[in-house]
Amino acid sequence: MANYEALFEDEDNIFGGSPASKYHDIANNSSDEVVKDEFDKVVERFAILEAMLTKQHGDEKLDQLMSQYLMENSSEIDNHKKSLYIEFTGNIVMRLDS
Repeated sequence: MANYEALFEDEDNIFGGSPASKYHDIANNSSDEVVKDEFDKVVERFAILEAMLTKQHGDEKLDQLMSQYLMENSSEIDNHKKSLYIEFTGNIVMRLDS
C-alpha cells in the first residue's frame, strides 16, 4: 500500500485541490465503466476487510473498535484517506487509455 503523504503537505496546492476533490474531478470526467469497475474493487476490498474483522470481533464490537480507533488516530486516518484517494485516482487515470 503506497503512502502519498508528501504530496499533500500543502493540501490546497496538490494538483489544484485536495486528494478527494481531484479524485471526484477525474471520476466525474472518466468513463462510467472504468469508474464503476474501480469502485467495485474498493467495495470488494472493504468487504474482505470487514468480513475478516467481523469474524474476529463480531459486528457490534467492530463498530465500537472502529470508532475508538478513529478517535485515537484521527490524524493518521485522515492522512491514510488522502493516500487512498490518490491511489484510487491513479487507478482510474491508468485506465483512461484503455
